[in-house]
Amino acid sequence: MATGNAPAAGHALAILTLLARHATPVAAATIARELGLPRSTTYHLLTVLVEQGYAVHLPEERRYGLGVAAYELGSAYTRQAPLQRLARPRLTRLADASGHNAHLAVLHGPDVLYVIEERVAGRPSLVSDVGVRLPATLTASGLAILASLPEAQARALFPSRESFVQRHGSGPRSLVELRRELSATRSRGYAVEDGLVTPGLASVASAVLDHAGHPVAGVAVTYPVEPDVQLEAVVQLVRQTAAELSARLGHRDRGRSPVG
Repeated sequence: MATGNAPAAGHALAILTLLARHATPVAAATIARELGLPRSTTYHLLTVLVEQGYAVHLPEERRYGLGVAAYELGSAYTRQAPLQRLARPRLTRLADASGHNAHLAVLHGPDVLYVIEERVAGRPSLVSDVGVRLPATLTASGLAILASLPEAQARALFPSRESFVQRHGSGPRSLVELRRELSATRSRGYAVEDGLVTPGLASVASAVLDHAGHPVAGVAVTYPVEPDVQLEAVVQLVRQTAAELSARLGHRDRGRSPVG
């Protein structure tokens, strides 16, 4: 049975590879033509990929893009020890230099999963910790990652109002509000969260990009909302740390800001 399924598996992987090469979603006819596949086979494979979450269908555009499962699979390598080993000494330096708690988080569905926490003595305690998940739309790390994703992938993560979670009655409540926040994040060059997770605490974050320019993590610093916080200096340190990590993962800056 494995032998009989091998051609279909190969074709499915070829479709995913093709979708990954394109910056925007692709029409099924284009996929069939570029891969030399019958249209019926192409549509059948796309249906299976959509059902499993590896592709997303955009009916209004009659196109297909990569789904959340494909993104999570593609970023699994950097979610594991290699990313953490590269990031840990840099997060330690970031916490020391900024004087505030620093963390690294990865996208996990509509949430972020914290994989590194560097605490500074005397700083306020945090909700986040290694292994903790929080809604991506409420965290600076999550917003930095989402702002660096293709819009179709971000939209697939939050298909309805029920997808949005608030804490303390704050946070985006719809895709329109999220788009507005992500647009502001891209314009600013880094993500900001002020009191959405914990009142009185704010965070700034920047995305870590891999060799293909995809966001694989978010570097963040959390600080108390106080007049003496040197925010510009903190932002610079966060962006520098994210840029260093991106470079180690093979990212080459071609003029695109990694939202940080």
